[in-house]
Formats: sequence, structure tokens, C-alpha cells
Amino acid sequence: MAKADVTAALEPKCARIAAEMHFELVDVCLDQEPTGKYLRIYIDKPEGITLDDCEAFHKAVRPLAESFDYDFMEVSSPGLDRPLKKDRDFERNLGNEIEIRLFKPMNGKKQLSGILAGLEGGEILVETPEGTLRIARKACALIKPMVDMEGVEDVDLSGEAET
Repeated sequence: MAKADVTAALEPKCARIAAEMHFELVDVCLDQEPTGKYLRIYIDKPEGITLDDCEAFHKAVRPLAESFDYDFMEVSSPGLDRPLKKDRDFERNLGNEIEIRLFKPMNGKKQLSGILAGLEGGEILVETPEGTLRIARKACALIKPMVDMEGVEDVDLSGEAET
């Protein structure tokens, strides 16, 4: 079964389970990597996804995914900088700064950023210092929110307590 067929067949099943568990199904992907085929399922909820949430969802969806060809299943949060793919992702990020990577250069640039102003007829409206840009959604390789790490305190990842 082709990868698009697997995700198309599995996505409604995952969406039903996510709704029952009060999660939002963000995406279902089947990625071929050198180590095998990875079935990746991204879930979210307003207060954020925990490891326990991922484990519970994994256990609930695993029996429904057994008939599909994959080597590894991963269930995770999409993260703060999750790509904008669905209309509701764009709605949620209206007024926020986004980064866009294009398949082909536009005005000599393949990467640009600005404020998401809307989505109209298959085009993304982006406010930039140069004015409003209209970019065809299908021309974008990646669209994601900009994550501002300014003001975030340094985190000690060593595991050692300060004295």
C-alpha cells in the first residue's frame, strides 16, 4: 500500500480515537528512513501533551494500525514550531510571525518571514516591511511559526544542582 493510502486510511481512525481522548489529531505521516518505515502520529491539546498522553494514545491506536506496513510507530506532540498545514493551523496563528520556505525563489529569496495576515483562495497573506505578500500555498515547502526564545532563562541540562 502506498504511503498516501496508508495515511488516508489511518487518519480517520486516529482522529476518532483522538476525539474520544480529548486530543487534537495534528498529523499522520509515514516516513521512509534508512532504519525503516516510521509511522508518526502527532497529537495536541490546549494545555500541551504529556508523555503519559502519548503512551495512552499509542496503546489505543496500535491495534488499529497493525494491518498497515510500518516498522516503528511514534506518537508525539508536534512541538511549538509545528508546521502550518491545515486551515485551522493558519487560523490559530493569525497575527503571529511565521517563517516560509519556498520550493522556488520569489524575488530572489527562498526563505522569508512576516506576520500571517490571512489565507484566501489558496494564497497565504503575509505582512512584511515591504508590504503584503500573497504566496501560493502550493509554492511553500514549509510554513511554521517563529519561536521567540528571547527572555527564556538559561536551563541547566547537566542534571547537577546549583549550590
